[in-house]
Amino acid sequence: MEFADLVISGATVETMTGRPTRANAVAVRAGRIVAVGTRRDVQTLAGPATRSIALDGETLLPGFQDAHVHPIHGGLSAALCDLHDLDDARAYPDRIAAYAAAHPDREWISGSGWAMSAFPGGNPGRSALDAIVPDRPVFLASRDGHSAWVNSRALQLAGITAATPDPIDGRIERDAKGEPAGTLHEGAANLVEVLIPTPTAGDLDAALAEAQRYLHSLGITAWQDAWNRAAELAAYRRAVAEERLTMRVVAAQLWDNGRGPEQIADLIRERDTPVAAPPDRFRADSVKFFVDGIIENGTALLTEPYLGPDGNVTENRGIPMIPPDELRAAVSELDRLGFQCHFHAIGDGGVRLALDAIEGAVAANGRTDGRHHIAHIELIQPADIPRFAAIGATANMQPLWASHDNQMRDLRIPVLGPLRTAWQYPFGGLLRSGARLAGGSDWTVSSPNPLLEMEVAVTRVDPDARHNPPFLPDERLPLDAALAAFTIGSAYVNHLDHLTGTLEAGKAADMVVLDRNLRASDAGPIGDARVALTLAEGTEVYSG
Repeated sequence: MEFADLVISGATVETMTGRPTRANAVAVRAGRIVAVGTRRDVQTLAGPATRSIALDGETLLPGFQDAHVHPIHGGLSAALCDLHDLDDARAYPDRIAAYAAAHPDREWISGSGWAMSAFPGGNPGRSALDAIVPDRPVFLASRDGHSAWVNSRALQLAGITAATPDPIDGRIERDAKGEPAGTLHEGAANLVEVLIPTPTAGDLDAALAEAQRYLHSLGITAWQDAWNRAAELAAYRRAVAEERLTMRVVAAQLWDNGRGPEQIADLIRERDTPVAAPPDRFRADSVKFFVDGIIENGTALLTEPYLGPDGNVTENRGIPMIPPDELRAAVSELDRLGFQCHFHAIGDGGVRLALDAIEGAVAANGRTDGRHHIAHIELIQPADIPRFAAIGATANMQPLWASHDNQMRDLRIPVLGPLRTAWQYPFGGLLRSGARLAGGSDWTVSSPNPLLEMEVAVTRVDPDARHNPPFLPDERLPLDAALAAFTIGSAYVNHLDHLTGTLEAGKAADMVVLDRNLRASDAGPIGDARVALTLAEGTEVYSG
């Protein structure tokens, strides 16, 4: 008899198979689950060399999977001017000044993490940065990555003046005299960002290592990286070659909206570059499309115009980042070539364009196994909700944003009005319509903690203000659906559901142990739970 390498017993086992189970134990051998059952069933597989972990009702789950995350960027942000933990504009100058003083030799002061809700209209000004760092260029990306706060020196180096037109995919905020005010939205930020020295290979390797360590500590064993160019793909391949990659990774290559279909040859070359690992460890066969921007800066694509500060209808419907005909043609061709399409679509118009593109691919190619998914899904017209299930599009949700916080109150509801406000983050409606849900964080935009994400999916309440009433409570998810989104739902999107996402004999022993039974009457809020142990193919990659 072959004994198990590891036996975990006494657990509250959440198999995520969708079938009733009374399992409280799991056995692992050679990185695979060999038994799921009762303690008595599994203990027969324990031998003299078997490691045994005895629990007392704590939850055992498949490893969490993040279907939309920016790990390398997250790892890099820790080494730059990091503002993510600050929400008050009054706290930013001290952090920026301290970083500049600590790095006197850096040509640029760069970083990210400021909150749009901290500034009137979401637009910080250059004068505040000029007072802190007058002699070096400053470039600070917003927390969501869709805007940048810059000083006068950065604008000068980029040649941005009152005469500079807005790029087709962005907007330069201007003061009353028409001069650049210091906030650059979407493609306008690229006018400055291209001047910043790029990270070295060593920087990227260190960032990936730090992100992997951190995300493992949150119980995550697989992710889809939602933004990759050649340098990031090379960092992943180095990690594979040097046996440093313990995550399962799908890398979404970035579709360049400034180029046309000729870039498909480059995408194929990167996808097909040999990697010294099986495809369940690393693949680059997803392509990321930016369909629109975000609601807070008025660049998310809406079917009807935004409202202005006075409550009246404006002429602005947002910015389509890619022409609809070009998007449909590209998606159909990529689908034919075996790529997955991963869409950033936030406004109801952006979501509709993404659905139209997937529908066009189905019409052109039949139903393939592309498993295309639309990320963020912040605003969806009710008529479009059933289309997800009808065409096989997965709704890739970031639940942490679905609450009544300052950004919702100050920057979203006023520009949407009451009717559209009620269309936001329709997780419950999507589930009831038969749509498949996947879970992601969009870290570093928000916390990558899946337990916090699931808490908001279930409660629709900000974890930092749990006394608040729920935001659109009819869109709450049951706990089972929230757990499924961050396990088997994201495993499906990642084409890993044959191997991960559920606890079943024959599947990889990618598992997470929590410090409590989530279903116990005294468990407390989901987001207060902590990861006690993360296993990748039965090997401990984090212990709390």
